[in-house]
Amino acid sequence: MNEDRIDERTEPEAPPAFALTTGRTRGYHRTAVDTFLASARRAFETGRDDLGAVDVRTASFPLVKNGYVVADVDAALGRVEDAFAARERERVVRARGAGAWVEQAREDAQLILDHLARPRRHRFARTGVLTFGYRIDEVDHVATRIVRYLRDGEGLTAEQLRSAAFRMQRGGYREEQVDALLDAAIDVILAVR
Repeated sequence: MNEDRIDERTEPEAPPAFALTTGRTRGYHRTAVDTFLASARRAFETGRDDLGAVDVRTASFPLVKNGYVVADVDAALGRVEDAFAARERERVVRARGAGAWVEQAREDAQLILDHLARPRRHRFARTGVLTFGYRIDEVDHVATRIVRYLRDGEGLTAEQLRSAAFRMQRGGYREEQVDALLDAAIDVILAVR
């Protein structure tokens, strides 16, 4: 028997990449997060286009006991998204020039402003009276902050929009419409960094 051979069963387990939840608190499924981040790292390091900033932003993971702390993973995903967005911007600037990139960001910003020019409480489609949607006053508050950022240059970060959370109400705004506009606003913020 060769004593130099390492027994795989006695090799220490790698420490978790993020803090773990305890008690009844649920966190992101560790393997799902680790697999996604490893895939994102490979895509970024090899320059592949099959994964980008939008994919990172929309990634979701099951919630489980003894999972990764959600806030820690979300913060890391924000940094990964920023890196992908910067790479995407560099590619477009190299291929089409900075003017094309700025013009596209300007057009996207105008589309958002046009959408948010609708009267308060009528900026998005609503769910039915028996169905829950995002709380209207909370969404309108965030929408006003987006308008002030785009129109007046008031401070707003991608991280603030990524962490926006809304309570639910019957007859509220449709989640998918609000989420799509928030994604578009994040894209504009990342484009003009």
